[in-house]
Amino acid sequence: MQGFTGPAFLDEGDYLYFLSCLADAARVADLAVHAWVLMPEAVQLLVTPSYQSSVAITMQAVSRRYVETFNRRHGRRGAVWGGGYGAAVIEPERYFLLASQAIDHAPVRSRLVADPGSYRWSSYTHHIGLRVDSFIKDHPLYGALGNTPLERYRAYQALGAQPPDEREVDNLMQSTLKGWVLGSAAYCEWAAQTANRRLMPLLLRDRPQKERLRT
Repeated sequence: MQGFTGPAFLDEGDYLYFLSCLADAARVADLAVHAWVLMPEAVQLLVTPSYQSSVAITMQAVSRRYVETFNRRHGRRGAVWGGGYGAAVIEPERYFLLASQAIDHAPVRSRLVADPGSYRWSSYTHHIGLRVDSFIKDHPLYGALGNTPLERYRAYQALGAQPPDEREVDNLMQSTLKGWVLGSAAYCEWAAQTANRRLMPLLLRDRPQKERLRT
């Protein structure tokens, strides 16, 4: 999701309220949130839906509540988000940790901070044990990083010692914008049959909003 006419977050209250909306909506829709980042003009999420409609229900509820309050707080009118959201289905074993790291390091790539740990509005500090985000449901692949919480924190931090490969991140982002599936041939075939969707759209349409990644 991307701000339509400028920043979608203007102060601390905006960030906190968006997270509250996300936590409430995800709980109602049974959507597992694994990683998140809120930047002034963009939102990225890594999620697993329990039902086909979980994502749409969550995003619609968040957008409706947030936009109404944002406009009231700041004396504005009209749209906040630009055109909805993009989504990519990813094969967890190949792409989950890369996607999680890409989201947590997005503020660094966007030159908002030099270190992901110094950015408050992402799940990075949750993943390295400096904060608990109560609405996050840790994915089994994150749990497999270690037998204890401390081992997982250290392993995740070590993964991020070197920023994610830019080409792989670009591939993730482009796939999200275009609604593609990322994974092995077998996984893509399974996803196509399950979702009854075309993997490579015949007509590629420009979708200016930022990415939301989901497994």
